[in-house]
Amino acid sequence: MHDFVQSMWRLKQLPAYAQGLKDVLPATAGIDPGAPGILMGYDFHLTESGPQLIEINNNAGGLFMGAHQWLPQPDLAGWSESLVRRVCRMFPEHWRHIAIMDEQITEQFMYPEMLAYAELLRMEGRQVVLLSPEDIHLAADGLYAGGVNGEKLRLDGIYNRHTDFYLESPQLAHIRSAFESKLVQLNPHPRSYALLGDKGRMVDWWRDGFLEAMLPSEDVAFIRSVVPETRRLSDMDADVVWDERKNWVFKPAARHGGKGVLLGKGVSRKRFAELDVADTVMQRFVPASEITLNGETFRLDIRLFTHGPELVALAGRAWQGQMTNFRSEGSGWVSIDVGDS
Repeated sequence: MHDFVQSMWRLKQLPAYAQGLKDVLPATAGIDPGAPGILMGYDFHLTESGPQLIEINNNAGGLFMGAHQWLPQPDLAGWSESLVRRVCRMFPEHWRHIAIMDEQITEQFMYPEMLAYAELLRMEGRQVVLLSPEDIHLAADGLYAGGVNGEKLRLDGIYNRHTDFYLESPQLAHIRSAFESKLVQLNPHPRSYALLGDKGRMVDWWRDGFLEAMLPSEDVAFIRSVVPETRRLSDMDADVVWDERKNWVFKPAARHGGKGVLLGKGVSRKRFAELDVADTVMQRFVPASEITLNGETFRLDIRLFTHGPELVALAGRAWQGQMTNFRSEGSGWVSIDVGDS
C-alpha cells in the first residue's frame, strides 16, 4: 500500500501527467501551489491477491478519538516523531494565522477532530480559527476572519475541509478569488484533488494508452493491479452493464466518502435507469475484508494518511452492513498493528 502511495506521488510530479489531463481539469486546478495535500487518505480493501484501492480522500479524517486522545499508531522504523508532531509538520511554518474551514463547520461529524487540530497548532504559537466560508471576508489585501480577541485576522492559510474541492460554488467565490490572486494559500488545494483524488483519475488510469505514454510497462501494471477496473458509465453499453451489474459498484464522480454509492448486486432497474450517466463512474466490486471483534463479524478497510509521499498515520475502519458506516454498535476507527511478516 505504501509502495502504491509513492507510485502515485511520482506520477503526480510528471509534467506529462498534468499535460495529458489539461483538457478536463478546471481552471483552479491549473494553479500549482507546489505543496503536497495535507492528510490525503488512501482507502484500501484487503484481498487474497493484495490490497485494492477504493478511493483517494482529499481531506481524510479519523485520527482523533476524543478526550485529548489520538488513535494509537504502530511502531514503524521510519517514524522518529510522534503522531501529533507529524500532523503539525504538514502545516507550513509561515502559516501563523490559520482558518480551518468547512461548510456549516460546527455541524460536521468531524468537528471535534478539527478542534483538536486547532489545539495542536495553537500549542505551536499559531492563531487558529474554525470557520464556515461565510465567516471569512475578502479585502483588497487578502482574506480576513475574526481573531480570538475580536480583532480581524488576516489569514496566511486555510486548512480546507470543505468538499467543493474545485471552489465552484457561489459560497466559495471569495475564497476562489483570493486563491487565484495568490492572496491566501489553501490546502488541500484544487490541484491536489484534480490529479489524484478526483474519481475521474481512476478512469484515466484504466484508459488505454494514457499511462503507457508516460510510464514503464511494469509501473502501469502495478498501478492497475491495485486500482480495480474503473470506467465512466457514459462510455459503456448500458444494457451490457445492467447484465453484469453484480460485478460493479456505481459511484457519483463528484462525491466522496461513500455518499450516493450503489452496489450493482442490489440496484433495481428503475434506480439504475435514474443514474446520472455523465456523472457516474463504475468500479469493479471488491468486497471488504472481514474481522471478528468481541465475537461479532465486521467489515474492514485500511486508510493510509499521507503528506505527499510521506506516510503520516494508519487507521482501520470497522463496520457492519454493505456500505461503510459507523451507525452500528461497535463500529468505528480501529488502530492497526503492523507485524514483521
